[in-house]
Amino acid sequence: MKNCTLSGILLLFSLGLQAQTTVNRDPAIAQLVADVSADSLRAHVTNLVSFGTRHTMSSATPKRGLSAARQWTLGKFQHYAKQSGGRLTAQIDSWTLQPDGRRIDAVTQMGNVMATLKGTDPNDDRIFLVSGHIDSRVSDVMNRTADAPGANDDGSGTAAVIELCRVMSKVPFPATIIFVAVCGEEQGLLGANHLAQRAKDEKWNLEALLNNDIMGSNHSPDTHITDNTRVRVFSEGLPGYQTDSLAANIRQYGLENDGKSRQLARYTKEVGERYVDQLEVVMVYRNDRFLRGGDHTPFVTRGFPAVRITEMNENFAHQHQDLRTQDGVEYGDYVKFMDFDYLRKNTAMNLAVLANLAKAPSMPQNVTVEARSLTNSTSLFWQAPKAGNSASRKIKGYYVLMRETHWPFWQKKFYTEKVGLTLPYSKDNYFFAVQAVSEDGNESLPVIPRPGLR
Repeated sequence: MKNCTLSGILLLFSLGLQAQTTVNRDPAIAQLVADVSADSLRAHVTNLVSFGTRHTMSSATPKRGLSAARQWTLGKFQHYAKQSGGRLTAQIDSWTLQPDGRRIDAVTQMGNVMATLKGTDPNDDRIFLVSGHIDSRVSDVMNRTADAPGANDDGSGTAAVIELCRVMSKVPFPATIIFVAVCGEEQGLLGANHLAQRAKDEKWNLEALLNNDIMGSNHSPDTHITDNTRVRVFSEGLPGYQTDSLAANIRQYGLENDGKSRQLARYTKEVGERYVDQLEVVMVYRNDRFLRGGDHTPFVTRGFPAVRITEMNENFAHQHQDLRTQDGVEYGDYVKFMDFDYLRKNTAMNLAVLANLAKAPSMPQNVTVEARSLTNSTSLFWQAPKAGNSASRKIKGYYVLMRETHWPFWQKKFYTEKVGLTLPYSKDNYFFAVQAVSEDGNESLPVIPRPGLR
């Protein structure tokens, strides 16, 4: 964050305001981050690879194929449930797909492996979801018999989900966290589409999805870059749902870069870097990469905030490849090509974001910016959040966030314990948002104000 100028600080103090330039780590979250283990992640990936192939349409056998891998993952979740004090439950959400004339050519039994860590606050119905896809493939997406190790794509994301469940299931959180290994990503985001539609039909209060796909390696052979200190977060700037009806408001107030998923990406960067050393979260201003797609997209298109987390430098010789050596290059998605300390950092970054969200109050309600007159100051007003403000669980206060209109992330935070704030900065020149803050300093997702009259 940029520091306030001296004159700016003096002016803020004269108005009774505090400019926040640093945010302390929550010791409880810092301990959970430290518990993420590279050795555990290696073991998870090695076990996933041991099933030979995890192709969506692979044969169901006890020790080979996707069905066996699903049962093993379910067993891990059920094992971790024993340490949760009854808060964690695990199941396979199953359904049957008929041939679709594209990438499903036979009747196929589908199943997302899910572990739900129920929130402890009965008045908090928020859900935070973290995913990786359990299926794998080789060069021919329809080849269901060849070995397809899928160590990094997406054993890395699935292992991260399993490890997050291992660490976080020991601790109570006010809001609910769901850990899910989705199926059918390589055949067309099938498991994610099923889950996103279920969330919509059942009216989940799903505030964030972190989708982890290809996040455990750090070497690009074509550019000769090896870097395990940076990870990408892809996000949509515009809302992916009902865009046409919102377009006039977006254009008038310049909110092209402030959709819910983009706000989640900013939050991921700030909180992830706060807790994980030697890791830069690089925001990429597009929903996904060229020629590729990810399991966050079905959630984005249904109006849920969702981002994709992916390694900085991909090695395409180790994705979607038949196992072979050709012209001196070894092709295949093997465990030996992964960097498990890098995967540890990326997994820990997920944990920090999920824990901070689940411990925070819900978002402030009815956030508005006064727009009845021309002023060079900005007045913001809001109401207390629905969750996290009860007799047993009180909020501490609020942050008002501010950034210049061209700036990619929030530059300043101003703390207040009131439900309104006037700042000596023009709403014409800056973007603003409001977060609720818990007593432990955990922030909600930010809310962009809508114009209002007071």
